[in-house]
Amino acid sequence: MTDERVLVQLSGRERRLYDRLRAHVVKREPGSGSGVRDLLLLLPDLAVLLARLIREPRVPAGGKAIALLGMAYLLSPLDLLPDILLGPIGFADDLLVLAACLSRILNYVHPDVVRSHWSGQGDALDAIQRTTEWSEDLFTRFLPRALRRLVGPS
Repeated sequence: MTDERVLVQLSGRERRLYDRLRAHVVKREPGSGSGVRDLLLLLPDLAVLLARLIREPRVPAGGKAIALLGMAYLLSPLDLLPDILLGPIGFADDLLVLAACLSRILNYVHPDVVRSHWSGQGDALDAIQRTTEWSEDLFTRFLPRALRRLVGPS
């Protein structure tokens, strides 16, 4: 894989609304690090990224299908962790599904196409990688321990 950069121009209408809303919520001073607001905005940032990739002509049909499935799960009232019952913890499954979809889409497109549609703090690929690593850690360490406690000693 070559590491050449691809420049993608977005229309002002497509990019501006969410970017303006996000900038209004996260008023950042130059040189300041990532904060709690950026963490809270990770789910909407990933959702906007998926929506933009659905409309991107350079994303093939397979990648768009994955993006559509991820958005359908996000918008579906049926979740593995119900948002209404569990509050903020209920959004964890949505975050994991969106990150998994984006990780899979990266197999179809050049990383700079994904980066060009990113509105969040830092690099899009880094955010996707950190979220998928967190989910792997959750499913390989935390979940088995929690299930053992729930079931009891064997």
